[in-house]
Amino acid sequence: MGDNEMSVFGVSPTEEEIYRHFLRNPDTSADDIHLLVHTEQHDAKRSLDRLRTLGLLHPDSSHERVSPADPGVAIARLTDARLNALHEELRLVMQARDLVDGLRAEQGSRLPPVQGIEQLEGLTEIRNRIDDLAFFARDEILSVEPYTKLSAENIERSRPLDLRCLRRGVRIRNVVLAAALDDLPTREYLRELVKRGAQIRVAENITERILVYDGRTALVPVDPQNTARGALLAHKSGLVANIIALFEKIWTEADDLHTVTKESADAVGGLSEIEQQVLISMCTAGKDEAGARDLGISVRTYRRHVADLLQALGAASRAQGALLARERGWI
Repeated sequence: MGDNEMSVFGVSPTEEEIYRHFLRNPDTSADDIHLLVHTEQHDAKRSLDRLRTLGLLHPDSSHERVSPADPGVAIARLTDARLNALHEELRLVMQARDLVDGLRAEQGSRLPPVQGIEQLEGLTEIRNRIDDLAFFARDEILSVEPYTKLSAENIERSRPLDLRCLRRGVRIRNVVLAAALDDLPTREYLRELVKRGAQIRVAENITERILVYDGRTALVPVDPQNTARGALLAHKSGLVANIIALFEKIWTEADDLHTVTKESADAVGGLSEIEQQVLISMCTAGKDEAGARDLGISVRTYRRHVADLLQALGAASRAQGALLARERGWI
């Protein structure tokens, strides 16, 4: 028996084999079909009945001879039925959001209601709560983050959350420390977010750590110098308003990322900074893994930049690309 290619439509391997048999042998008897597909007679009969229901076999009064439906018509019918089922499933999933209030009501029956301020203990609890808040954010996320660099793990963890919010139309305004731009992977990630619609500004000296979701919930660390000590989640409108006011003050005094990291108009060969770094690495590093590690980026990203550079140089190989880059004075 071959691959069950029609499984996407809910057709079983046995049903598909029977249908294919009658395509090859139209208007033949179904009496011995169970022998051909190596199954019990009653199972074969059940498969025949379902194929008729799906419209893959034409029904007849005697059920002795079987005619298969034209594949084009049959697949079109199955596709339409499958799409309708998926649409209904999607509708039910979207309605499931209404479950949140009901489930929280169940939780509230045994737990005290959320007060104006919650205390979160440990990084795991904080990260889980941040994931929840980002998932349910609908309008805007404000943040001040005084890190000096983002590790590859931080970036890989943050990217899907940030991009998901941006795709949903959530406005992101973020203030970061200027020193973070000295780290190439961090700088490139921030640029990526800006390209996707985020607004990012840079401040020379910030110590505050702030996260505000939809203007209603604010998260601040218990100790800004040691986030492992926990965080406070504020729901009180007055307190949240004061935290937003602090954010707006920091935002107003910060510089736009584009202004700070604006690439020189006479950049070599019109290359970005990361492309220049990859070009140098391509001509000097032995393996892609080593080059990617030195630049703090993934091997996949490194190879994508290499491919773009070879195309820009019109080179068929890396060796030719290195020669052309040197001839043009790019390195």
